[in-house]
Amino acid sequence: MAHSVYLGLGSNLGDREANIRKAIALIGENIGLVIRQSSLIETEPWGFESENRFLNGVILVETSLTPRQLLKATQKIERELGKRRKHATRRSPLNSQFSILNSQFKDRPIDIDILLYDDLTVDEPDLKIPHPLMEQRDFVMIPLNEIKPR
Repeated sequence: MAHSVYLGLGSNLGDREANIRKAIALIGENIGLVIRQSSLIETEPWGFESENRFLNGVILVETSLTPRQLLKATQKIERELGKRRKHATRRSPLNSQFSILNSQFKDRPIDIDILLYDDLTVDEPDLKIPHPLMEQRDFVMIPLNEIKPR
């Protein structure tokens, strides 16, 4: 059964556009059919200071993967494209929401966030769907609204 999944993509290290293109190609190979792709927008870092601006976009993918399988697949692609543990966002173990005070946002070659998965809600310590901070982030909502039917 095919599920509609919106993924947020971001990069602020290296050839940002190439990183996103490679991520989209690997998503197509390993996760499912890429149905739609937003424009890429350039944005300031969110949650930390850096001289490196981000390129961000959103894609719609049809996948047969479960949410957990999807998380593992996106994390594998991030690692393949050079994201290391030092680039990852830390989450507070005491708070199931993302906590800016306890987060260490870092520069990264690629970041893939699961924004929406059908109309499903998932609330697990390491997997939150819909993404809990997406509505606070213009770099997510602008490209998402570009490709998501209202």
